[in-house]
Amino acid sequence: MPKAIYIEHDGRRTEAEVALGTSLMRGAGDNGVDGIVGDCGGVMSCATCHVFVEPQFLELLPVVSETAAQMLDFTAAPRAENSRLSCQIVMTEQLDGVTVQVAYPQA
Repeated sequence: MPKAIYIEHDGRRTEAEVALGTSLMRGAGDNGVDGIVGDCGGVMSCATCHVFVEPQFLELLPVVSETAAQMLDFTAAPRAENSRLSCQIVMTEQLDGVTVQVAYPQA
């Protein structure tokens, strides 16, 4: 099973198995990663699953949708070039080892 690495704002790293087809937001919740709130449950209406994706993985992700881009404009932590909503990152074999910094604060 592919793995994701979550780095929380305090530097704690969690390496977690995330099932194929599962969002990184759901993977964080399933593996006890603090900091990714996901208030809306992953329907892209709250922006409380904001993460910063390590640059080497950005090219493997789809282009940010217009709706996601709008949500990223309203995140509590300032948006960056590598900002993404973790509810919109779906685990694939290619993303094995994907590393994300959990944005702080989320809400």
